[in-house]
Amino acid sequence: MFCNLNKTSLQCIGYLEYNCKSILDKLGISYISEGPEREVKAISSINEAREGDLTMCYYEKEKGVSMISQSSAGIILCAKSMQGRVHPKDARQQLFFLDNPRYAFVKIMNQMYNNKKNTASISARSVITKTAKIGSGCSIGDYTVIGDDCIIGDNTMIGTRVSLQNCYIGNNSIIQSGVTIGEDGFSFERNADGELERFPHIRGVKLGDNVEVGANTNIARGSLCDTIIGNGTKIADMVHIGHNTLIGKHCQIAAGTAIGGSTKIGDMCWTGLNSTLKHETNVGNNVIVGCGAVVICDVPDGDIVAGVPAKSIKDKVTTNKLFLMAGQTTKGSNLELGLERKSLCTIP
Repeated sequence: MFCNLNKTSLQCIGYLEYNCKSILDKLGISYISEGPEREVKAISSINEAREGDLTMCYYEKEKGVSMISQSSAGIILCAKSMQGRVHPKDARQQLFFLDNPRYAFVKIMNQMYNNKKNTASISARSVITKTAKIGSGCSIGDYTVIGDDCIIGDNTMIGTRVSLQNCYIGNNSIIQSGVTIGEDGFSFERNADGELERFPHIRGVKLGDNVEVGANTNIARGSLCDTIIGNGTKIADMVHIGHNTLIGKHCQIAAGTAIGGSTKIGDMCWTGLNSTLKHETNVGNNVIVGCGAVVICDVPDGDIVAGVPAKSIKDKVTTNKLFLMAGQTTKGSNLELGLERKSLCTIP
């Protein structure tokens, strides 16, 4: 099996067809279908999809009606609220109505393309010190440098031109190209003459399992305690995470986020594009930080903040869609995680 990229869809060659109904049943995802049962060969966007393609539309109301009715896709995953408002265009189209079509779409894609794996290999052009420990099934790209005593877990993918120092990275993680982890943070003290003297950094960085770090992101090592990223957290491109920061499990840190040193972020949080969190702020669980927000004060569990300086806007939000970003099922109802903040420090 291999994949072919063309202008409109991602096709898998080697398998003739996929039955979405069977995949959804296998995954235990509830649905209501309308139209003749179809099978698909490829994945595409709703605007570019053709008769043999699977796509999805999570929009509702008039926008959802417009996008679904104009699509030529063979199968469209739709929001459950669209049932009765849209129908298959003809006998060549099947619609599935689900609670969360985007999530179902991701799960189906992973089933269809689960054989497309990165081949485990360590580039001859990488530099790995003798005291570094690399787990089984890892991939390490060209010109990557892994320093003394670093530990890399099993099945972890490290891209090209990555610099890893003073760090532990868990299993099944992805470190994209250009990432720097484990260099000193920014901390100085002035002497009597006003000159700056560097604060020593003697600790490291610990990343849990299933963590992803986007291209050109920097994560500073701790000074007196480790910088810690919890299991399942995903960090986008060009993010800065300061020394001694604690980030919980299953968070999403969007591109351009700047997090000052010694900040604590709970589990299942979302920080928007180009947001800034001042050093030593405490952010609770299930928090959403809006795009461009500047957080200078502590944020309680389940809040939504935006603006400069950031203030709570949770009472002004009228849609529940935002809440899925931070693991909240509905407004005012957080997922029960069964986790305490101290769980951030349990990574080996």
